[in-house]
Amino acid sequence: MPLAPSTLAETELAVRLGTPPRCPGGPTWAIDAPEMPRKKTRRKGSGLTAKKADIHQLYQRSVQDPPTDIAFVDRVFKKERGRKPLLLREDFCGTALICADWVRKLPERRAIGIDLHGPTLKWGWRHNIAPLGEAAERVQLLQQNVLDPLPSKVDVAMAFNFSYCVFKTRPEMVKYCEKVRASLKKEGAFFLDIHGGSENTVEVEEETDHDDFTYVWDQMPYDAVNGTSLRYIHFRFPDGTALNKAFTYDWRLWTLPELREILVDAGFQRVDVYWEGATREGDGNGIFRRVRGAEQEESWIAYVVAWK
Repeated sequence: MPLAPSTLAETELAVRLGTPPRCPGGPTWAIDAPEMPRKKTRRKGSGLTAKKADIHQLYQRSVQDPPTDIAFVDRVFKKERGRKPLLLREDFCGTALICADWVRKLPERRAIGIDLHGPTLKWGWRHNIAPLGEAAERVQLLQQNVLDPLPSKVDVAMAFNFSYCVFKTRPEMVKYCEKVRASLKKEGAFFLDIHGGSENTVEVEEETDHDDFTYVWDQMPYDAVNGTSLRYIHFRFPDGTALNKAFTYDWRLWTLPELREILVDAGFQRVDVYWEGATREGDGNGIFRRVRGAEQEESWIAYVVAWK
């Protein structure tokens, strides 16, 4: 993909990006990092409108929480392996916000972010990676298919925000998990998140208010034969303007038993599930504990950890 760099950050991005050969038969869709908020951040009102808004900034504020994800990965990996992981593979990295936070934590850490969508990677480098200064040298962003090989093996791989749901068939999912496993070091681990519950397959529009915009999660009807559903993210603003379908997801809604079986079939030795606890009001409390079983809820989020 030809780029026309105009700043130092863009120049370095142009060097780091490229279009390596993709695996035959591999997916060719362009992917941004997906969806669903865990922890919201708020800012004071700024007169934000659809015209002024940056969808990547809105997405990061509404959906992502890298410190929480990384703290979980550190805790679980250190308990199992006796050390903190240093080299990260972030699949479907989008704006590479997790990569940025990863290398910011420890000077020994490095991160590799993978995504097909060049413009989103370019935005991520300019806004999230370049501002790191010298630490930016420890981040590599690759515009390539997640099925393609990596330049080096990693301690941990992440596929968060349910991004792997772009794979709609079992053979595709097994192949993807096999590729991730092959990229891990001997004691490596693959971290995913998954959402479910009785509300996951019904038509829902859910709003979350921020000080200067409203985040809208919009679920279309579930296809019970194919296990798929369309989902959208909209943003609405105080002046009445909106960014409708700012992000679109055409997903296979994998179940937790299916995902565990797929990871085992891909060769992982053990697959653990970490279930989120609840407050007295029934909302998620952000505390994830390893479980062997869990009662179905209207809506739930869990982490899945597959050990090589």
